[in-house]
Amino acid sequence: MTRTESKFTSVEICAGAGGQAVGLHEAGFRHLALIEIDDNACKTLELNKEKRGWDDCRVLKRDLTQLNPRTLGLKRGELDLLAGGVPCPPFSVAGKQLGPDDDRDLFPTMLDLVDFLEPRAVMIENVRGLLEPPQKFHDYRENVIKRRLMEAGYEICMWEVLEACDYGVPQLRPRAILVAMRPEFAKHYEAPNPENSKMRTVGEVLRTSMRKRFKDDGSDGWEAAYRKWYRQAKQGIAPTLVGGSKKHGGADLGPSRAKEAWKALGVNGLGVANDPRDCDRGRDLYSDRGPMLTVEQAALIQGFPANWKFAGRKTAAYRQVGNAFPPPVAKAVGIQIKQALEAGLKARPEAAQEEVLFDLVPGPSAPLRAELADCGSDLERASVG
Repeated sequence: MTRTESKFTSVEICAGAGGQAVGLHEAGFRHLALIEIDDNACKTLELNKEKRGWDDCRVLKRDLTQLNPRTLGLKRGELDLLAGGVPCPPFSVAGKQLGPDDDRDLFPTMLDLVDFLEPRAVMIENVRGLLEPPQKFHDYRENVIKRRLMEAGYEICMWEVLEACDYGVPQLRPRAILVAMRPEFAKHYEAPNPENSKMRTVGEVLRTSMRKRFKDDGSDGWEAAYRKWYRQAKQGIAPTLVGGSKKHGGADLGPSRAKEAWKALGVNGLGVANDPRDCDRGRDLYSDRGPMLTVEQAALIQGFPANWKFAGRKTAAYRQVGNAFPPPVAKAVGIQIKQALEAGLKARPEAAQEEVLFDLVPGPSAPLRAELADCGSDLERASVG
């Protein structure tokens, strides 16, 4: 079995509702494990993984700080990509920006996993506040994160802010992306080029689903109302969707400034629409500010596939969407990582390539599922309930 006959492997931490996982899968990675602590997000991943053909993927509901990496059943150096979006609040400008002094900072835990697993590539996603302004977390970036990666034998390929709207996502959503790779692969890495993507508007992305909502309602004048919405929505892209905190209220589309930006696009940002079966016409479709988005429409704004399902009640489902990493951005970065891995393997002497391929690709005699099954007791001990 050769590497070209099998997708490159990945493990993802803080997987959330699967935005990064969707993108990396489309880039050509085969997920071995998706690790997440939120119960609804784990149910979302389980709900969708069979439909996506992720047969070998394990969804592990774990507190990352309590995870025993041996339970992953992987040998050192076996994994192609360790990826994850570590929690954003420690670095978000919307918060106190306590950085490493915030007990939610999981960069050290992620770096411990890098040390243990020794993957060929590492991809970490976070908010732009980690990089901007440059001086705020300079010491932490340089003397903790970068230093540990370099001491572990990695080269920093890129650490920059990518704007989601540059990759076909109809939304202003800047994310700080770090990619580090082993030297033999790092020299082949090139950052994704936004010029290869087409900018899309809110109207373009929601046109079909919004027309169906108005038509299914069947009220007099539905078509005129839909056309009014579309004229506004086709003019631009959305502000950043926010998931919010479990500690604060219900679902809405962001602070006052964001709500006004949504209003200019014909969308009522004061809340999220109910399921069509429980639709309040005046609130959900015909308010003065325009229709509210459904959870499914918010997911389209994030770049999720139309058939991706979310577990939990409306607010819980919306928070999963609002906190997600847009799949098209993950795909763009993932493609570049995969190409660098392919080029690095191809550049090796033929004998070395064969040794790596047969040593690292799980064969029929020892599938990963069996290895994980043997670790069942350890998984139970690592569980946080």
